[in-house]
Amino acid sequence: MMALTLVSHHLCPYVQRAAIALSEKDVPFARITVNLSDKPDWFRALSPLGKAPLLKVAMGGRDVVIFESAVILEYLEETQARPLHPEDPLQRARHRSWIEFGSQILNGIARFYNARTDEVLDNEATALADMFGRLEVELDEGPWFAGRDFSLVDSAYGPVFRYFDVFDQIAEFCVLKDKPKVVAWRAALAERASIRHAVAPDYPERLLTFLRDRRSALSRRIPPLSHQVG
Repeated sequence: MMALTLVSHHLCPYVQRAAIALSEKDVPFARITVNLSDKPDWFRALSPLGKAPLLKVAMGGRDVVIFESAVILEYLEETQARPLHPEDPLQRARHRSWIEFGSQILNGIARFYNARTDEVLDNEATALADMFGRLEVELDEGPWFAGRDFSLVDSAYGPVFRYFDVFDQIAEFCVLKDKPKVVAWRAALAERASIRHAVAPDYPERLLTFLRDRRSALSRRIPPLSHQVG
């Protein structure tokens, strides 16, 4: 018997990828959430890179810890039923490429919310719009990345679009403007149970607090506390 524990952080999009994949595969798992700003000693001992997610695999009387979300996803593909990668090797490679592209978008999102000036903020919004423009060309007819089959690519982009649920309530940045396929994909992902349940109900409030504390150009556009998103 194998027991899985996902070591998480409330806001981490890479944790969400693993949680979504586990849910899609209908794999039971425990979940422990840590504060990465005040890492407990047991977490430091388990995580060589000091980051979440970790997947603790208890099997045969011993625990093995796997780190890095891409490795966790591949391990789940190799050991669990309901594969989320396509069977064809070329298509699998293509999907892995677009998952990495999603990671680069997350890097762009971090640059966006950390931008110190309005000019840099607007430039980062433009750069993000260009990246989503590449996705608009690549997307199939939907509802998912590759058409009718939900895949690991969809697991990777659910957390990406979740940021925009909060960004859109701060201001209009036009990142997804004139991208109907991307917008439709975002809407379909938002309704998927595995994606909705990958975070706690208070995720929007936690993200808004995190963004406010950045003291960035985006922080200055956040409405007063009395108008926080719910």
